[in-house]
Amino acid sequence: MTRPVTGLLYGAAAGAAGTTALNTVGYLDMAWRARPASGTPRATVEKLSQAMHLPIPGHGAEKENRVAGLAALTGIAAGIGLGALLGLVRAEGWRPSRLIAYATAGFGARLGTDAPMTVLKVTDPRTWSAKDRIADIVPHLAYGVVTAAVLERLDP
Repeated sequence: MTRPVTGLLYGAAAGAAGTTALNTVGYLDMAWRARPASGTPRATVEKLSQAMHLPIPGHGAEKENRVAGLAALTGIAAGIGLGALLGLVRAEGWRPSRLIAYATAGFGARLGTDAPMTVLKVTDPRTWSAKDRIADIVPHLAYGVVTAAVLERLDP
């Protein structure tokens, strides 16, 4: 296999591990604080659907279930996609320190999820409370640490 393809595959695997870590931390927070799931991923899918003129089929619960599934899948795709990108960059020679790798992956994950929600006016991070910011940052930090660590282990 060529080096870039290997980097993409290693990165995708690392991104999948990071996405699992992000989801785990998020669900642990929900269980610990008894907080509900965020509605922003669903609202983002709905706004994207409208903006792209691609209606989501169904009515009522049927449509809501599709939106919920698509919302989860977009998060998984974003996590794996960012991991693949990081793997490709690593395959091309980028070898940052661990701290920089963790921060880059974590910030990239946060930017990749929060930016579309902000652009689509689903949310405005400037209005979030400190508790909301922490609840958003910590899972993305977990993504960053796990993704970078797995990628480094796969491609030492």
